[in-house]
Amino acid sequence: MNLVNTVTGTCSPDQLGLTLMHEHLMIAWAGWETDSTVRYDREAALRLVTDQVKQLRDLGLETFVDPCPMDLGRDVEFMAEVSHRTGVRVICATGLYTHTLGANAYYRQRKLEELVEIYVHDLTVGIGNTGIKAGLIKCATGAGRITKYEERCLRAAAQAHLKTGAPITTHTENGTMGPQQLDIFASEGVDLSRVIIGHSCGNSDLRYHLGMLERGCTLGFDRFGIEVLLPDKVRLAAMIGLLGIGYEQQLVPSCDSAACLKGRQPRGPSPLKHPSHLWHKIFPALRAAGVGEDKLRTILVDNPRRFFSS
Repeated sequence: MNLVNTVTGTCSPDQLGLTLMHEHLMIAWAGWETDSTVRYDREAALRLVTDQVKQLRDLGLETFVDPCPMDLGRDVEFMAEVSHRTGVRVICATGLYTHTLGANAYYRQRKLEELVEIYVHDLTVGIGNTGIKAGLIKCATGAGRITKYEERCLRAAAQAHLKTGAPITTHTENGTMGPQQLDIFASEGVDLSRVIIGHSCGNSDLRYHLGMLERGCTLGFDRFGIEVLLPDKVRLAAMIGLLGIGYEQQLVPSCDSAACLKGRQPRGPSPLKHPSHLWHKIFPALRAAGVGEDKLRTILVDNPRRFFSS
């Protein structure tokens, strides 16, 4: 049986238990560290994030997948400390964010084979000098188009996957470009059952969802609570419909939350919900619509386990 890299060691897929597939312990927009007015208290951040993860642990969470790309403030030692303090497994990623929002001035100069080398190193040797290995590959595209840089990152993810067996999870913007991401992966020979197309719930068109599901991938319904982009009622309607026609083995729910943000805080209330929102609002709504406990277990336990199995 293959082993899954977590930030505190390895485990078998069968040990993952109830898993959220797309949440963040911390993010940091590129450039925050140059803001001399900002003071970052690492220990205070650890206490804050630890308390939030303990809340999830007490609700039954066993594994937390943090697909933070390496140019969005990824701090794997921070993740490891949170995991040690809470007992919740944390899985981190290698990979890069979008053309417009990632710190890509350096990486845009890298050739495809260099990106592959970086990703494979993170997955097999470790990140920096930490010895902590990534457990999956992250890639991302912007709204309505895939830039040449983003395509290079997608192809690097595909090739690193083929070299290591690590699965791929993606970011999509406004529910667009998921099929095009799959086209690129398929052209590189990726088994699409090892791919999650993230934020698919940002699109309310069931034809968009079905076209991808029929190709064998998993869809991330992983922005519950971000109602400024799309109301939860719309996300729920699509998910309930897909569960009702037999696609429970290809869906994973999450909130795409960020427990901590380095740098200046955004003005006004945060649009992000704590992942407990799933237990308090989303799971009850699914049950009220007739989704049984067997299907809830499938999307929360069985699908993550299968995703990380070779």
